[in-house]
Amino acid sequence: MKGFVKNFCLRGLVAMGFGPIILAIIYGIIGATGQASSFGWLEILKGFLSISVMAFIAGGAPLVYQVERLPLASAILIHGGVLYLDYLILYLFNDWIAKNMTALGVFSIAFVVGFALVWVVIYAINKRNIRKLNRMLSKE
Repeated sequence: MKGFVKNFCLRGLVAMGFGPIILAIIYGIIGATGQASSFGWLEILKGFLSISVMAFIAGGAPLVYQVERLPLASAILIHGGVLYLDYLILYLFNDWIAKNMTALGVFSIAFVVGFALVWVVIYAINKRNIRKLNRMLSKE
């Protein structure tokens, strides 16, 4: 457990380095859509700290796949659930999405579809690599 927490923190700290870049993209999108024209220092600080927390959690969350006694399906659900709550809470806290059922529904559907697409791509790449390795091993 001690190693898990240490690795979680290390990965989270690395991911936090991308926080300012992600925040700049989000603020750029908000500005481009006409939702806001300027930001005060308090709003920028709140966004920076929020995105840093979000990146920290998102960076460490994949460690759940290294828990040996945890079935893959359970690890996927835990990982997805942690990311969903992480993003949802911080998006609502920063008013990056509206606090109504339509916005929450769109966010939830977009998250589930995006998470599933990432997993399909990861699965396809791993399956291809395994086939390639098996072909190489069978030639020897």
